[in-house]
Amino acid sequence: MNDYATKYCLAAAVTPTSRGQDALACLRRAVVEAERVLALDDLRADRGEMDVVDAGDLVTGQAPAPIAVVTDNGPCFRGTVFAGAFASDDPVLWHVRTRVRSPQTNGVVERFFGTVKYEHLYRAIIGDGNAVEINCFRQTYNALRPHQALDDRTPRQAYLTGLEST
Repeated sequence: MNDYATKYCLAAAVTPTSRGQDALACLRRAVVEAERVLALDDLRADRGEMDVVDAGDLVTGQAPAPIAVVTDNGPCFRGTVFAGAFASDDPVLWHVRTRVRSPQTNGVVERFFGTVKYEHLYRAIIGDGNAVEINCFRQTYNALRPHQALDDRTPRQAYLTGLEST
C-alpha cells in the first residue's frame, strides 16, 4: 500500500492466497505504519477538511475528509471482509476501485511492483518468496532510493516533509 503523492510504501504483503482478510491485514499494517512514521496516535488527526455540498452544489459546511484507498478490482478488494474497513459513522478511509482493465489508474503501485521485480527479486535467488524479502526491499525503496518524480528525494523524505521542494 503506497501513498499516492509521495510513493512511500506503507505496507506490502506476500500471501499464498488473495483473500479479503489478507488485504485487510495489509491495510491495517499500512495505517499503523502511517501513524508510526507521522508520530500520530490516530490517523484521523492527519485528515484535512472537505466541503459538504447540497444537491444544488452549494457548500453547506465542512467535514473531516476521508483518506482514499485506491485498489484494483481483485476479488480480495470486492468482498465484504475488506468493505468492513470502510463501514463506520466516521470513516477514516474511503475505498475507490480503479476501472476494470486499467492498471495505469493505479500506476504508483504498479511501478512499485515493477521496481521490486527488476531491482530486487530478479537479482537474487529468493528461496521461498517470503515477506522478509518484500519488507527488506520496502525499506530500501522508502529510505535509500531517490525518485526523479520527487526531485531526487526518497519517498520517506517526501512523506515526512510533504511535496514542497527542499
